[in-house]
Amino acid sequence: MEVPRRSLAASVSTLRLIDRRKSFSYNQLPEEPIKLTVLKLDGSSFVQRELTGVASPEFGFRSLSVFSLYARNVPDASSPPLRITPPIPKDDEPLLRLASQVNPNHPPGSTRKVAFMYITTTPLPFAPLWEMFFNGSSSKALYNVYIHADPTRDYDPGFSGVFANRVIHSKRSERYTPTLAAAARRLLAHALLDDPQNYIFALFSPSCVPIRSFDFTYKTLVSSRKSFIEILKDEPWQFERWAARGDDAMLPEVKLEDFRIGSQFWALTRWHARMVARDRRIWEKFNKTCVREDTCYPEENYFPTLVNMRDPRGCVPATLTHVDWTVNDGGHPRMYEAEEVVPELIVRLRKSRPRYGEDGINGSDWSVSKLSDPFLFARKFSPEALEPLLGMARSVLFNDSACGA
Repeated sequence: MEVPRRSLAASVSTLRLIDRRKSFSYNQLPEEPIKLTVLKLDGSSFVQRELTGVASPEFGFRSLSVFSLYARNVPDASSPPLRITPPIPKDDEPLLRLASQVNPNHPPGSTRKVAFMYITTTPLPFAPLWEMFFNGSSSKALYNVYIHADPTRDYDPGFSGVFANRVIHSKRSERYTPTLAAAARRLLAHALLDDPQNYIFALFSPSCVPIRSFDFTYKTLVSSRKSFIEILKDEPWQFERWAARGDDAMLPEVKLEDFRIGSQFWALTRWHARMVARDRRIWEKFNKTCVREDTCYPEENYFPTLVNMRDPRGCVPATLTHVDWTVNDGGHPRMYEAEEVVPELIVRLRKSRPRYGEDGINGSDWSVSKLSDPFLFARKFSPEALEPLLGMARSVLFNDSACGA
């Protein structure tokens, strides 16, 4: 639709585009991009752009008699299409409802991006290492970064570099509660709404580090049509975890035989990310206070259970983040200290085989016996391990052929 000159209120910094000829109700807004003819700032000619408008009652209105879009510093016709993002709701319910309405399919012909999502209650100790990792990418248009930072904690030093201005609206998050799983859902919703080109969504903790180059990691993730999420059944303490909210609290939606356990660090496809945003029924069962804290790990149970119940064939039932549970310190896996961080450790982590579940008993079935997806990340590393990791970053960590690994 063409916007007449009299409908434009222009300044050097802002254009307001108003079309008074159409009225859209909240649920009638077109999903396809709305074509507008935009006046250039110098007034010399019109430039046709494609803008996508999103409306929702959460933004304070139920219908639009005037549909307004704002464009700052409208570029010339040779620049990429302009993307207008509306305010994102701060409350989880409207946030997830809005995210559940996005297109679950990646735009055909566009670049596939990886959403790197971090849940933290501290400054990111390995930010310099991640910075090197991202700087090794062939293009900054291949990824987006999102951070969920507990607002009740202090962050000194603050987030800088690639992490600057990437903190979403966050809430308190702590172990033995549903808040960590809620934080992951919040991150998924923000990433879904932020960029339609986000193809796969990977979750990390502050103690996670990359053990492959960006290009290797990127190609591994975006070449997959499936999510990577550990899904294990018949695990020790499975009943106790299932009953952590009360003996019958999960019924009838989640039976014991449907309950799954897995790493809280996964990489979900856009389809599964939207599936999480749309879920209310299963989440209501996990979003409850536990009566037994020592068996309360919703972040390790909700996502594997949901994916297994809704789309078990749409995933590789393994995590690509290595962790060593041969040492269990109060519910925490082994922590690698600075003196342990040597090239041989990285090679060993790379050569390890993920544990596959769900197709047979924890991966013993023939259909997964030959699978061996590469570990791309590892945890847990102590903050003091940053220096030796940086020292071997180029020669080992981001050298995919180092030491034959």
